[in-house]
Amino acid sequence: MQETYRAAQAVESGMLAVGGGHRLHYELSGAGDGIPVLCLHGGPGSGCGPRLRSLYDGTRHRIVCFDQRGAGRSEPQGETRDNRTPDLVADIERLRVHLGVDRWLVSGGSWGAALAVAYAAAHPQAVGALLLRSVFLTGDADLDWFFGEAAAAVAPREWAALRRCWDAPLQGRDVPAALARALDDAGRAGEVAQAWRCYEAALCLPGAPPPAPPADAAGRAALVAKYRLQAAYLSRRCDLGEEALLAAAGTLRGLPCVVLHGTADRVCRPLNAARLAAAIDGARLQWIEGAGHDPFDAAMQAAFTGWQRRFHPDGGFGS
Repeated sequence: MQETYRAAQAVESGMLAVGGGHRLHYELSGAGDGIPVLCLHGGPGSGCGPRLRSLYDGTRHRIVCFDQRGAGRSEPQGETRDNRTPDLVADIERLRVHLGVDRWLVSGGSWGAALAVAYAAAHPQAVGALLLRSVFLTGDADLDWFFGEAAAAVAPREWAALRRCWDAPLQGRDVPAALARALDDAGRAGEVAQAWRCYEAALCLPGAPPPAPPADAAGRAALVAKYRLQAAYLSRRCDLGEEALLAAAGTLRGLPCVVLHGTADRVCRPLNAARLAAAIDGARLQWIEGAGHDPFDAAMQAAFTGWQRRFHPDGGFGS
């Protein structure tokens, strides 16, 4: 039976200096003495909105959310300097130490799932288990899919608007660099960011109304910052790439891991989940029939919260 949670109110928030001029915004919510669970947002660059907390049981968990470098309320907003995946991995470990957490359940979706794997490979002693959904493998194949003809056919109107952001035909893997250049043009950055946002939304929630443009200057600046950061990461395959990420996953033998993926995900290919689960010896793969990329899809949310309830403090998932 599906169980959903009301978003737990943040009980503590702060800014953590992590070097390179970056300060991370973090929030704690739920039970102060609960099982620590880390939420890694996607994007890259999206940030942790309050709604993400509704995926967790605030009566059972001590929920830790933070905005990765340059994302959300972290400072400086949209900064791409000193902002690479090894920096993010080190940031997570700094945050764990800062909060006095021994081991935590590390959860993430999309880009957050890839970051969770990279962190667990670097700091396995700090991870009680991994709970991953809607896997992004960070490689050329993912970019060829997302920015290629197959996905574009699902959202032809939104694709046409995005396609106007660069000139010559490109392979999907080369589109992020072209979008990065377009986003550096102050005169058109807002239009480019909104086109990318609408295309992404059309793949994530087919048939839903397109998101409205931000109403104020601060909202427009935040949207450009988000996609400028995302373009920078995707242009360099998130400093990982599929081969390196799967190799990191292969070092996690014995670490309890659950991989959830919707069979109708048009943003991240279902094949990704099968490949990642095969790379982590002992990982459990659960297909969510008919679900797309939306973490709040009823079936996806039910599976995600169900596996949380099976996690116990000494690590791993019960039967």
